[in-house]
Amino acid sequence: MNRSVLLPNLCALLLVGLLAGCSHGAADDEDAAAPAGQVAVTTAMPVQQTFHDTVEAWGSATGDPQHARTISLAHGGQVIAMNVAAGQTVKRGQPLLTVTPDPAERNTYLQSQSALTLASGELKRTEQLAAQRLATESQLATARKALADAQTALDAQHALGGGAAEEVVTAPADGVVTTLSVGLGDRFAANAPLFGFTPAHALVAQLGVQPEDAAKLHAGMPVQLRNVYGTTGFAGTLRMIGQSVDPQSHLLSAQVELPAEASATLVAGTALDAQIRTADFSAWAVPRAAVLHDEHGDYLFQVEHSHAKRVGVTLRSPDGDTVGVQGALDAQAKVIVLGAYELSDGDAVRESAK
Repeated sequence: MNRSVLLPNLCALLLVGLLAGCSHGAADDEDAAAPAGQVAVTTAMPVQQTFHDTVEAWGSATGDPQHARTISLAHGGQVIAMNVAAGQTVKRGQPLLTVTPDPAERNTYLQSQSALTLASGELKRTEQLAAQRLATESQLATARKALADAQTALDAQHALGGGAAEEVVTAPADGVVTTLSVGLGDRFAANAPLFGFTPAHALVAQLGVQPEDAAKLHAGMPVQLRNVYGTTGFAGTLRMIGQSVDPQSHLLSAQVELPAEASATLVAGTALDAQIRTADFSAWAVPRAAVLHDEHGDYLFQVEHSHAKRVGVTLRSPDGDTVGVQGALDAQAKVIVLGAYELSDGDAVRESAK
C-alpha cells in the first residue's frame, strides 16, 4: 500500500480512539456522581401553618340601601334641562335638573298670591273702620284671620314649587347619581321619582354565592374583595346572606359592607370578585409541585432513609405556590418537590443541588 495513503488512515484511527477514551471517562464520572438506581430530587421541609377555608362570590359595587335615596319633588312639572347622566359622580349643590312647575299649580300659586293681597287690603280697611267705630271687634278679628289664612295658603303653594317659573334640582351631597327616571321634556307627577342618589362613602358589594355554600356563611365574616378590572383589594365584612335563590342567576344574594376608603376608587357598578373566609384550619404547608394525584387521590413523597415514601394527603388549600395539605406526614422528613413525578413508592433517591 502506498505510504501516502496509509499515513492519513493511521492518524484517523488514532483520533477516533482518543475521542472514544474521553467519552468513556466522562460517562464514568457521571455514573460516579449519580449512582445507578437513584433518582435526583430536590426537597423542602413541611411546616404546620394556619390556612383559611373560603367561599367564592361574584357581584358588583352598588349604593348602600341604608343610605341611598330617591330624589323627588312635592309638585308635578316638566323637565326642561338635564345636566347629569346615570352613574355620574356629582358634588354637593351641583345642578342636575331644571324643571318648570305644573301650570295648574303655578296658577294656584298666583291665585293664592292674589288672595293674600286682597286679605291684606281688607284688613287695612277694617282697621280704619274700627278706628272710626264703624266696624266691630268681631269684624276686625275675621279680617285678621282671613289674612293669616291667605298667607298660609301662599306659603303652602310656594313649598309646592308654584312660586318660581323654573326650579333647579341640585345634588344634596357629594355622591353618585345611580339612576335616572326622567328624560328631557318628560312631565312628572308630584312625588314621582326623578333620580336615584347614593352619597359618597356609601357603597356596598352586592354578591352572589352558590346555594350549597349558604350553610357555611353568617353575618360578620371577613371578606376579601378585588376589583375585577384592577389589582386593588379591599377587606369587607359580610352584612347579610339571602334565603332565596335569584331566578336569573340561580345564586343566593350576599351583601358586604365596604370600608370607607373603597369609595375613593370604586364607583357603583364596578365588577367585583370576593373570597369569604369561613373557617381557619391547620395544615402542612408544602410547595405546590410536591402534591401529585392519581386514581387513589392526592399524595406526595417524603424521604425516608434515602428512599421515597408515598404519603396520602388531602388537599385543603389549593391556591398559591404554597398549598395546604392534611395527612400523616413525618415532621422530620423532607418532602420531595422536583423529581416527584418520576418516583414510585420505595424508589432510591438522592438530593441534588437546587
